[in-house]
Amino acid sequence: MLLFSVGFQANNDVEIKDPNKDKILIYVLKNILTRGHFVVKDMNDDFSEKVYKNFIDGLDPSKRYFTQEDLKEFSKYKYEIDNQLLKDDVSFYNLVYGRFSEKIKDAKLYYADILAKPFNFNKKEVIDVDYDKVPFAKNENELIDYWRKQLKLSTLSRIQDKLEKQNSKLKKDKKYKTKSFKELEKEARAEVLKNMNELYLRIEELEHEDWFSTFLNSVVGAFDPHTTYMAPRTKERFDQDMSGKLEGIGARLVKKGIYTEIFELVSGGPAWKQGELEAGDIILEVAQGDKEPLDIVGMRLDDAIKFIKGKKGTEVRLTVKKKLDGSTKIISIIRDVVELEETFVKSTIVEKNGKKYGLIDLPRFYIDFSDSNARDSAKDMEKEIERLKEENVAGLLIDLRNNGGGSLKTAIEIAGLFITEGPIVQVKYRGQDPIVKNDVDPKMQWDGSVVILVNELSASASEIFAAAMQDYGRAVIIGGNQTYGKGTVQSVIPINNFYPKFEDDLGAIKMTIQKFYRVNGGSTQIEGVYSDIAMPDRYSYMKFGERDLEGALTWDKVPQAKYTRTNSYENFSEVVNNSKERIANNPKFNLINDYAKWLKQNQDNTSFSLNFKEFSNHSKQQENSAKKYKSAFDYKSNLSFNSPKYELPLLKKDSILEQKREDWHKNLSKDVYVAEALNVLSELKLKNNRQIVKN
Repeated sequence: MLLFSVGFQANNDVEIKDPNKDKILIYVLKNILTRGHFVVKDMNDDFSEKVYKNFIDGLDPSKRYFTQEDLKEFSKYKYEIDNQLLKDDVSFYNLVYGRFSEKIKDAKLYYADILAKPFNFNKKEVIDVDYDKVPFAKNENELIDYWRKQLKLSTLSRIQDKLEKQNSKLKKDKKYKTKSFKELEKEARAEVLKNMNELYLRIEELEHEDWFSTFLNSVVGAFDPHTTYMAPRTKERFDQDMSGKLEGIGARLVKKGIYTEIFELVSGGPAWKQGELEAGDIILEVAQGDKEPLDIVGMRLDDAIKFIKGKKGTEVRLTVKKKLDGSTKIISIIRDVVELEETFVKSTIVEKNGKKYGLIDLPRFYIDFSDSNARDSAKDMEKEIERLKEENVAGLLIDLRNNGGGSLKTAIEIAGLFITEGPIVQVKYRGQDPIVKNDVDPKMQWDGSVVILVNELSASASEIFAAAMQDYGRAVIIGGNQTYGKGTVQSVIPINNFYPKFEDDLGAIKMTIQKFYRVNGGSTQIEGVYSDIAMPDRYSYMKFGERDLEGALTWDKVPQAKYTRTNSYENFSEVVNNSKERIANNPKFNLINDYAKWLKQNQDNTSFSLNFKEFSNHSKQQENSAKKYKSAFDYKSNLSFNSPKYELPLLKKDSILEQKREDWHKNLSKDVYVAEALNVLSELKLKNNRQIVKN
């Protein structure tokens, strides 16, 4: 987490006429944003209009609730929200949220009434599901018709699925008893009704804090897409994701109707070690040690989790209905620190052409901001490289696909593992000169060949690391045409820091305070990092990435930093060209490229017929087209992946971890992108006397 230093101090003497939580949040957030955000933005009519649109769209993205009559009433505030915010006034929020609450109650009557009767699937009508283009309903009658069309589409889709499954079974068994269209239609409506009831059960569980968070995010999001308000529960989940650990029992929970159910146990966690709790068990009551148990049936999932989690060393007693026999049992578990294994660095070894190579999967740049001694991605990466060196691997493939970033500090430290020392990234506060962030450790943890695998979801810290390795000439970047393009830095700031006299937790703001730049001076904002070797994938033609986000900051550049290119490889251009030629001539990649174009066409087609015959014909056409691409990602290499030696004793003790590794290795052997990246890695030749090019 970056330190926040923008000169805004807590003011305990300020008088707020109505010191409730909502107004305090507005007061503090507007001050933090106007003084500390990277972008100087006036709270004017343009700003007001953006907040107005963001909030209404945030509450009603599918145009299910508000009508143009409602908007006419709301619009009197369209250019007044900025003035209200300056006065810590939430009148606009109160009006819109109040109306929204009424509409939610009405919606339950709408969908229940519509789904009580069969639809007319002979009628020729269409629905457009691009809700950004669809206008709000003119009045209540048109709104109900919007509902009817949306529910009809959901029912129609289910009928089509049921018919396909029924026909498939009939082909296998001529005696299979089929159901009539009327029966299938009735079943489909019942399923849609069940889903809607479950949806509105979850909506009813949401509290004022959740809806007010939507409004606050409409305000802070008007500065840029990555500035967000985090309510206390959201902040807790963020910290958990960043650190990869929590204190609790080590079970993932899911809401099933009114019940809290065990979805899976975390390998190595307290519940897994205790051995009595199983996936599918339902938790009925929760007791803290020997205190009276609390009934959690019907409780919202977030609240149930709050009672089940707890400090390390404390006891929780769960009254559980067992999945296997339906019996009720009290299970005592001592809470502990639970590490979420899928967050952390892991590695595997593969042999190719008589040489061993290491593949390191880095899911995110994790760190525990509250404990400097805790594990983080940089420490783990250094340790993993050392373990692979002990097994004499000839090169490293680092997989950053789907890595959305994380800690800037660990990204700099990880980049430093591959060079002696020097600048890694430049960061810039608003109105200031860029600051060069250096790797100051002269030790190079790995001086061998490196290939970095990326895709369009590799973002932020991933782009810092990949860009540095590309600018230094230390690695070949292979993957999607370009990475996500998030070249901004956020700091997470607890709001109570600025209003400490308020006792309740006010949450936090994740605010854009810097942009970062490559050592060559260019920003990764919008542009991302262009791969040295681009491979077609399903995202190739999609609207995707920072460049497609409304309000994203623009690309720019700063002066180049002074750094020394390693120019590590004597055959860099040859290897890149060989790979490009293989990809261009590979039928598999050509098919994937055609598939990506087809997906783009489907993304652009947002209109559907609600006539059964037309819908069915379209579905069959789509199904026939899809068959052509069914084998696009069917691939099997002759490569065998194995856990490094240090992990083998751990796998013997932990069957869940062993199964996860087996599944991972199996998927790697079927991954055409990994196969080509390993081709590149195996061809790279290091220079004996590396040429030093100063910049």
